[in-house]
Amino acid sequence: MHDDIPLTTGRARRVLDERILPAVHAVATPLDTAWHELPGEPVAPASGLELAFEPYEVGTPWGAAWGTTWFRLTGTVPTEYAGQRVEAVIDLGFDKNMPGFQCEGLVYRADGTPVKSINPRNQWVLVTESAEGGESVELFVEAASNPVLLDYHPFLPTQEGDVQTSSSKRLYTSRRMDLAVFASEVHELSLDLEVLLELQAQLPDGPRRMRILQALDDALDRLDLQRIAATAPDARAALVDVLAAPAEASAHTISAIGHAHIDSAWLWPVRETIRKVARTTSTMTELIDQTDDFLYGMSSAQQYAWIKEHRPEVYAKVQDAVAAGRFLPLGGMWVESDTVMPTGESIVRQFSQGQRFFEREFGIRPKGVWLPDSFGYSPALPQLMRRAGFEWFFTQKISWNQVNKFPHHTFLWEGIDGSRVFSHFPSMDTYNSRLSGEEVAKASRQFRENRLATGSIAPVGWGDGGGGTTREMTGTAARLADLEGSAKVRWEHPDAFFDRARSELEHPPVWVGELYLELHRATLTSQHQTKQGNRRCEQLLIEAELWATTAAARTGFVYPYDELDALWQQVLLQQFHDILPGTSIAWVHREAVAEYAETAAALTAIIEDALSALAGPGTATVVVNPAPFLQAGAPAQGAVPATDVPEATAVSLEEQDGGFVLTNDLVRVVVTAEGLVTSAVDLTTGRDAIAPGRAANLLQLHQDFPNMWDAWDVDRYYRNRVEDLVAVDSLEASVDDAGAARVVVSRSFGDSTVTQEIVLAPDSRTLEFDQTTDWHETEKFLKVAFPLDVRAEHTIAETQFGAQKRVTHTNTSWEAAKFETSMHRYVLVEEPGFGVALVNSSIHGFDTTRDAEDGHVTTTVRLSLLRAPRFPDPETDQGLQTHRYGVVVGTDQLGATAAGVVMNASARTVTGAHGFDPLVQVSGDVVLSSVKLADDRSGDLVVRVYEPSGRRGTGGIAVAEPGVFGDPVEVTLLEEVDDSLPGVAAVTDGVAAFPVDAYEVRTFRYPRA
Repeated sequence: MHDDIPLTTGRARRVLDERILPAVHAVATPLDTAWHELPGEPVAPASGLELAFEPYEVGTPWGAAWGTTWFRLTGTVPTEYAGQRVEAVIDLGFDKNMPGFQCEGLVYRADGTPVKSINPRNQWVLVTESAEGGESVELFVEAASNPVLLDYHPFLPTQEGDVQTSSSKRLYTSRRMDLAVFASEVHELSLDLEVLLELQAQLPDGPRRMRILQALDDALDRLDLQRIAATAPDARAALVDVLAAPAEASAHTISAIGHAHIDSAWLWPVRETIRKVARTTSTMTELIDQTDDFLYGMSSAQQYAWIKEHRPEVYAKVQDAVAAGRFLPLGGMWVESDTVMPTGESIVRQFSQGQRFFEREFGIRPKGVWLPDSFGYSPALPQLMRRAGFEWFFTQKISWNQVNKFPHHTFLWEGIDGSRVFSHFPSMDTYNSRLSGEEVAKASRQFRENRLATGSIAPVGWGDGGGGTTREMTGTAARLADLEGSAKVRWEHPDAFFDRARSELEHPPVWVGELYLELHRATLTSQHQTKQGNRRCEQLLIEAELWATTAAARTGFVYPYDELDALWQQVLLQQFHDILPGTSIAWVHREAVAEYAETAAALTAIIEDALSALAGPGTATVVVNPAPFLQAGAPAQGAVPATDVPEATAVSLEEQDGGFVLTNDLVRVVVTAEGLVTSAVDLTTGRDAIAPGRAANLLQLHQDFPNMWDAWDVDRYYRNRVEDLVAVDSLEASVDDAGAARVVVSRSFGDSTVTQEIVLAPDSRTLEFDQTTDWHETEKFLKVAFPLDVRAEHTIAETQFGAQKRVTHTNTSWEAAKFETSMHRYVLVEEPGFGVALVNSSIHGFDTTRDAEDGHVTTTVRLSLLRAPRFPDPETDQGLQTHRYGVVVGTDQLGATAAGVVMNASARTVTGAHGFDPLVQVSGDVVLSSVKLADDRSGDLVVRVYEPSGRRGTGGIAVAEPGVFGDPVEVTLLEEVDDSLPGVAAVTDGVAAFPVDAYEVRTFRYPRA
């Protein structure tokens, strides 16, 4: 036979697109339409229904950027529609290629009942299953005219990303607002053809493919293109046999779960996400009602809380669907957060706030962590997941790696402490599946564990901007349930998938360490003020809990449970994986910075009230240290009168060659006339931290224009062009009243200026840099370099409750791909007997290079300070920016931890009568992480500690109020007793002693006496 494959497939595609799909709603009559364009922000649905409506003609442009337009649609079902399913078909001017990224609407009945959403891939609304004819129809559409920012020419700078700068031009032109008969057989024919067309494209030439092609020709021969609805059943009959052929016994099984991956903010503000969640969940509950087996999963307790507060009528439908077991809360977190930059305590609270919400609202505790789209995953997570009670972990993003293909799909992920969590990546490589033939074939073909395991997960639905699963997708799933040549598809709870996968993989492969994403590396730096606000508020939250707990135990201070919960939730929201990484529109980051300022003010007020209660009424100045380490001029996590703080010996300051030499009892530092540091000697060992002939504190400016994803990416070629910023406008030095030596250097470059205070305090190994930059560059990347005279095989960078090692060489493609990496408060390089750390108060990215000359190795560490991408926020980081960082000369991992903590938890002063001792003190090999009252409001004390150096040891905790609290028991991160936990070894003289493993996190609960 001749090869007619292209003729058959071309014929089928044209008939499907141009004749069959339009015939699904071909019998139609226009609705009467009216509209009301709101002048500002959205209003509540009840108010929207009561607006004054003016006549509207379909085809009239509507909707300025970020605007809301209410449409009222009225009509009468024609008598000739009797006995048929009738739907409203509403096309607001949609581009079907952009579901979730443009205009959308939520449809209400006249009584305020939400029906479902409309979007580019879901334009219908059920009016009646079986019309009688003559029924009156009245529907209201709350339509959002969100601008398209990620267009066919993506990453172009735009001012449309903020309501304060967007244009008033109407963006959309409606095309259709009709009552239409839903031709069900035509719809089913369209799905038959789509599934078979896509399936045959994935099959090799052979009997199965040829029979499908022949069946397509036979079906189209039976179809009268002028009588589509009448001849569709006969056309479908020609496809029965090829659609009934069962799948092979060994076929891959896809566990499908309805999904919409609604970013809590991204190319839209939080206020729009609230409406996106309401729109999508309305549609998903409607689809649940229309199907028998469809399951929809949604993560993020925050999103449920939003609809509970703002759309209670939608939330009621969600509650019913959850109770029926069809709408599945997933993930157990407050939001799908970034997991690289938040502190350990923040990750704990993501889990505890999320699980508390799901259990309180639904009596459900999700078993897994669902994070399809975060930008890399910290190696601290496995321990935290397991200690929070999670059994599995799901993500997809690592499939985006630029260089290296991740070797597993179902595996054990081992963290820094040795904890392992059962994990899965979907082999389909998407979290927005539509169950296309290509996706389904890829899932089967790529699955790395095919030798032993039988299936993978597919999150099915339009996502990022919401939308979710469509009836076309559920129809596709039904056809793929058992179809020859295809993987088998079934709707299934992820818990069931993971249970089966565990039974199939008795000895799963193991991945040790971070799940590094070889993409989106610049998210560690973009939008510095957002990251700075997060770091500051994280510390203030821990400090507020500490002093409120101490005051509650000693003075009767009322612990502010509700306020702390609300403030934690606000910070946790801003840790969403498109907010904290700096990849959202200007509106989002403008609001985030403002929210951080409000949060910081509220936390400061709690701290001041608690400290006032502790210090008592008086006029003495009291110095308070919130850090669990000594810092200059302060006690160890307690308070003393300022008069009890011993005076320090002033740092000596000498001029030398136009620069200065700064010397205290521990280090001697040389600052040149250019404001560079050419020597930093540890006086106890004589070792110089700075490499010979090199200069530290060298600001370097790179051109930074990645191939795509501007705010997200930095591509490795950025290093090929660099400008060293050595020109100095001024250089001055002095010794302040506290005895610290300060050198102030000012520079200008391009359209920007930078001023640094280089500070060496008495009795400190840390040379500190307080930097203010007036930043006005475009597509540039600012770093500061420290070439260190240390032969380091690894960098050691702090992560949650510990640290991760990364080699300093690039022997393999995996190591070379890590040219920009993450840290928290410190990064340490060391060789036996000597180490140097860089500490910071709001920096998260750094890079490392290893140079050798005549066998002498220099390890250069550069901190990433500022970027200037133009998409999605063309004003990213412009204006005044502040940084605080330091070099710790002669230290180890514990010393680096202490210096990093102190830099982020500075001492403060209050006015009162007296100082006070800390409520909790730790000893041995652990660091105190948090002191708080239990979430269940029992009044119990909760203390969390961790081992910071990566070695086994022992720990001790002493509580200074033995009459207030009883002996401790070890609890999970959700503050619950678990008999599998080792607990306390002994309590002797009020000190609870326990062994501790490397990087182990331990949480103890002291019952209220």
